[in-house]
Amino acid sequence: MKRAVTCLRHLSLLSQVARPQFTRANQLTDGLPITLYATALRTMAKEDVKTTAPAKDPELSEKDQANETKAAKNKNDKKDKPEDELSEEDLQLKSELEMLVERLKEDNTDLHRPALDSLCTLIRTSTSSMTSVPKPLKFLRPHYHALEEVHESWPESDNKHFLADILSVLAMTYSDEGKNESLKYRLIGTNEEAGLWGHEYVRHLSTEIGQVYAQRIEQEQSTDDLLKLALEIVPFFLKHNAEADAVDLLLELEAIDQLPQFIDKDTYARVCLYMVSCVPLLVPPDDSAFLRTAHTIYRKLDKFPEALTLAIKLGDREMIDDDFESCTDPLLKKQLAFLLARQQIYIEVEDAGLADCLNNTHLSEHFISLARELDVLEPKTPEDIYKSHLENIRTGYSSGSVDSARQNLASTFVNAFVNGGFGKDKLMTTEDDSNSNASWIYKNKDHGMLSATASLGLIHLWDVENGLTAVDKYLYSNEDNIKAGALLAIGMLNSGVRGDGDYAYALLKDSVDEGNDTCRIASIFGIGLANAGSAREDLAEHLLPIVSDTSLSMDLSAIAALALGLIFVGSYENDVPSTIIQTMMEREDSQLNDPWSRYLSLGLALLYLGKQDAADATVETVKTIEHPIGKQTEVLLEVLAYAGTGNVLKVQTMLHHCNDHLNKEKDDDLHQAYAVLGVALIAMGDDIGTEMSLRTFNHLMHYGEPVIRRAVPLALGLMCTSNPLLPVLDTLSKYSHDNDSDVAISAIFAMGLVGAGTNNARLAQMLRQLASYYHKEPNSLFLVRIAQGLLHMGKGTMTINPYHTDRQLMSPAAVAGLLTSIIAFTDAKTFILGKNHWLLYSIATAMYPRFLITLDENLEPVAATVRVGQAVDVVGQAGRPKTITGFQTHSTPVLLAHSERAELATEKYISLAHVLEGFVILKRNPDYMEEDE
Repeated sequence: MKRAVTCLRHLSLLSQVARPQFTRANQLTDGLPITLYATALRTMAKEDVKTTAPAKDPELSEKDQANETKAAKNKNDKKDKPEDELSEEDLQLKSELEMLVERLKEDNTDLHRPALDSLCTLIRTSTSSMTSVPKPLKFLRPHYHALEEVHESWPESDNKHFLADILSVLAMTYSDEGKNESLKYRLIGTNEEAGLWGHEYVRHLSTEIGQVYAQRIEQEQSTDDLLKLALEIVPFFLKHNAEADAVDLLLELEAIDQLPQFIDKDTYARVCLYMVSCVPLLVPPDDSAFLRTAHTIYRKLDKFPEALTLAIKLGDREMIDDDFESCTDPLLKKQLAFLLARQQIYIEVEDAGLADCLNNTHLSEHFISLARELDVLEPKTPEDIYKSHLENIRTGYSSGSVDSARQNLASTFVNAFVNGGFGKDKLMTTEDDSNSNASWIYKNKDHGMLSATASLGLIHLWDVENGLTAVDKYLYSNEDNIKAGALLAIGMLNSGVRGDGDYAYALLKDSVDEGNDTCRIASIFGIGLANAGSAREDLAEHLLPIVSDTSLSMDLSAIAALALGLIFVGSYENDVPSTIIQTMMEREDSQLNDPWSRYLSLGLALLYLGKQDAADATVETVKTIEHPIGKQTEVLLEVLAYAGTGNVLKVQTMLHHCNDHLNKEKDDDLHQAYAVLGVALIAMGDDIGTEMSLRTFNHLMHYGEPVIRRAVPLALGLMCTSNPLLPVLDTLSKYSHDNDSDVAISAIFAMGLVGAGTNNARLAQMLRQLASYYHKEPNSLFLVRIAQGLLHMGKGTMTINPYHTDRQLMSPAAVAGLLTSIIAFTDAKTFILGKNHWLLYSIATAMYPRFLITLDENLEPVAATVRVGQAVDVVGQAGRPKTITGFQTHSTPVLLAHSERAELATEKYISLAHVLEGFVILKRNPDYMEEDE
């Protein structure tokens, strides 16, 4: 049973493996294949002895029926006498085999050994096409049971063991189903290498080992002999390009940890690729065991980047630290530091150069040089993005002709997203008139000033030094909203980077406890953005009292809980979870009814991101909360704990939540919106899961309650961030015209998420048409502008997709930032369309250049020739298959789209990274000789 389950699990992978293995059978057994399929031969053997009589036709005369019966009898007689159809050569072989069997039946023991040797030679040297049964096996069919009796009658001897080997091969096709006689005779045979009998025999044997192992486990019997035999078979599989069979066999014997001893530099890559690709298809604890075994193999061969990637995937901090510290090559260690920095994992080191790599210190500098290379340094205005002249609106209604606060606010966000990271724009940082940027701030009203000032943080993203200079003057403003915006800007521009000093916390900590609520909220949120993923205990000590103080307003407590969720994302082993739960229990129902309470739930759930069953105890605890927030938090906890795992059972659980038709007046249904988002979050990163979820969302949109329908577009946006798939764009475009304005608003924002940073021309046209369609509806038009800003984020050089390193790793900080803004859309009128539109800036934690920059040994940019094309899945494919298709050759730096992969086009350099993405250090190849030299 377990073997069948395993086969089902690996269906998608083995479908690729199967074909090359069939064609390899002849090549890989030294010309000694035994058979193709045991069942095929068994069926043929049974068909040979069938006698069939034709059914009587009432319309035929008795004479005709008699003739038909006679013809059928003649046909069966022919079957019984295959000699008539055999060639002379086959007849000679058949008679020779029969003679050898007769010799084995004789009492003269001197004849037994030569007869066995001859039988062995004839079977091993038999050649046949891949679609028919080897002739010696075919001719020995009638003698199988006779040979069994001979074996029983012989006393213990070498000859008896030798005969057992031959019976083991014959049993592969002639023994009854379920008896597993191939294995039975193999275990009492000579213990000669199984591979000598051919590839198919070994595969058949491994199948029977799996079946017998399962039976013995049920009966609590010893399995040592099976494991011993399996460990003899594994090297054969590895040697003959059947890595999948080797891994599957050890999986069934629950001995996958035995694999590393057989792996060498020639087999590690294919084995580990197969194992890592299997992980989404396995159930715990097998999935973790596979990752740890692959990690052990990589470490055994000193493949540190690959090993560190798996350690990050496992979320094991001790393993991450050990991998990093164990690397002795200073240059390779810097490459590992770049990988850790991309994941926002901080390790304290003394080496200044290494610290720069770990802290992303030069990220802004390299991003600006990329922009210079691509000639996109020139700032863009919102109008450059809107292209209002292409919108099909009469001049009197043109969105560009009316100067409203709402449109100015939209332009603020568009300007920030489009010029994000470039340090220059035409609204906030103009050089010619020092007061013009301030005048733009004053073109916004009240809370609009906060977002306008905060936009400086996005424009100067990652550039701490210049950013602080630009923001500093606003910290002393008498206008609270401007000051709050400056505080938020400081947190934002520090997102994803760390300087020599902790500037963000130093500048923001005083405002956390003093001043009005607006400044306090902005500084708390700023600290969360600046330290996302850092897990700093000193920040917890500062923010926890704000969470637990029930006398404070709900928005202040909730934003503190959210900041802690961002800081400790995926790290729950502290006092934060208990404090947030305690606050939920102590707050009055009227306070928990506040829309801000959803950020208490999110802050708690983020702590368990990707931790799977570690969240179970907390889930049980929040079930005791009687207020609807308990149910909401329970769903969010489950969703985030299994984010990116593709766990089918959890997806089903979320769909069950969506089945309920609740009474909106009596029951709170927000948890259903979370369940819809949960389907996307759990399936995210898995191509098959994503495809199935898209179909599911279609059903939910047709039959779901209003709260579910409003969440479906958001779920689509979350699942396909920065990955504008045509079917998803068309679906969202349809939803953006929905009668329910909340559904339309969600769909418009989701279109922005899906196209974020891609400059997708089709989507740009869709959004221009939407701007025309909604030109009289300020709320919808506001969201269309935001979506246009997201689409052209970083002038097309950025991504907000949380997956990186060839889509193997999920950035927790990126997921946290995306969810913060998406959950704001579960009540868009309160948050994004109200006074809290600054929550959109949480996307800053997910923003990252989608570049490939190659560096030399001094970490200076160096141009290298690379091929960029669509990534191809090569799991289990024979030989050295191409990993990309439809490629183009470029010189670095280059931009990579979501499903693209790069590889070096020449052998001039050796890459220290296993995936060409982000920062890659190259070493000169000492063996490379340029043709023109």
